[in-house]
Amino acid sequence: MIVNAARPIDMSSQALRLFRRLGASPSGRWLFAKLICRRAPYFASIAPRVEVLEPGRCIVQIRDRRAVRNHIGSVHAIALCNMAELAGGLATDATIPDSMRWIPKGMTVRYVAKAHGTMTATATVPTVADAAAAQELQARVEVRDIGNAVVFEADIAMWVSPRKR
Repeated sequence: MIVNAARPIDMSSQALRLFRRLGASPSGRWLFAKLICRRAPYFASIAPRVEVLEPGRCIVQIRDRRAVRNHIGSVHAIALCNMAELAGGLATDATIPDSMRWIPKGMTVRYVAKAHGTMTATATVPTVADAAAAQELQARVEVRDIGNAVVFEADIAMWVSPRKR
């Protein structure tokens, strides 16, 4: 918790608090992912597993299955984008003060190699410079295959601003 002269600021988001309760076991992480997908249904299309969620970092995995493949048999580019947005959004949510909100503003992606097998996305987000001012944060996401080779990279511009009261 960061202490402000006016009042303390809770640095843990609702998602982070829930992950801290559920994330210690595989079944808890499965339930956490289901709850996130219930809140944001489009993410269910990739059947994600949230492996790590902490301030500044989130790790998400998806299995290579028919529902996420393209016509050439690799994991579809949009499935990778969806996974990157989920990881980047959760990392941002876990990083910013509870008094702030976020929304993706834009995403630049690079397809580095064909994606085969289980994909692991690692998102990193810097800390907020000023908890009272609207600002842009860059969520950096790297997706690796089962052999640890980078197959996809994304830079997501997240607009972070104080919550309306």
